[in-house]
Amino acid sequence: MLIRYLGQLPLAKQILWCYLIWYLCIAALYLDTSASLWLNSLGISLLVGYALFLSTGPGTLQRIKQQFWQSLRLFLCPFLVSSFSSLVKGKGFFLLFSPHLFDNLTGFAACLTFLITVQGATLLHRNKAPAS
Repeated sequence: MLIRYLGQLPLAKQILWCYLIWYLCIAALYLDTSASLWLNSLGISLLVGYALFLSTGPGTLQRIKQQFWQSLRLFLCPFLVSSFSSLVKGKGFFLLFSPHLFDNLTGFAACLTFLITVQGATLLHRNKAPAS
């Protein structure tokens, strides 16, 4: 099932996965256990996420059920942005990039590993698909 998911993953979603992988790498390297940081990020996520949800379609439970992952991303993105900016504030970052080579190499290596895995799954998936 995972090989099928990865083997059919469009480029746009591969990029979104790389964003998340980069975030997780930097968040792990600069982890802050301050409850206020995470609660503020959660609050921003709920407010901005709901606004995004309403601006992209009807704000119904049926829509959430039918388009769960798309709806979740509308709430997840503001959480990731606000917590990322809080985690790296005052640490010399330029956009998403750390001033420390190790941090950037860690994120790039993790994303590259993911993309190589996707390519491998794509090849496996194509080989298992029946010829037409």
